[in-house]
Amino acid sequence: MQQQMAVLTLGVANPERSGRFYGAGFGWTPVFQNPEITFYQMNGFILGTFLTASLEADMNRANRGQPGACAMAHNVARRDDVAPLMTRLAEHGGRVLRPADAPPHGGFRGYVTDPDGHAWEIAWNPAWPIDADGHVTFAP
Repeated sequence: MQQQMAVLTLGVANPERSGRFYGAGFGWTPVFQNPEITFYQMNGFILGTFLTASLEADMNRANRGQPGACAMAHNVARRDDVAPLMTRLAEHGGRVLRPADAPPHGGFRGYVTDPDGHAWEIAWNPAWPIDADGHVTFAP
């Protein structure tokens, strides 16, 4: 079976607030938007935000509470890009969980949540190159 992910969909309480975080914060442009759903074309998959109640109805699954121990990552090309992006995300509805610092395994990273508590690692890793299309390659 092919290793790929087509769509990652996050439940959000307020699509407009979420749109400020992803649109103004990250600077991403939606490829589709209606009052409940927004899709962003990423590098190889689609990120969707979906009004939580509508997503739960679509899945036929009741609210399971807060997101678990899970984080998405947005890698940047330079170490000096990490903290400014985290600041911009916080200014657009995010919340810093862990300020940017250098972990023992190398690189530079910090964590921020979107307005609905979904965790994002903002990271620079010199061992993981990013190509011109934004694809990150695992290169241990």
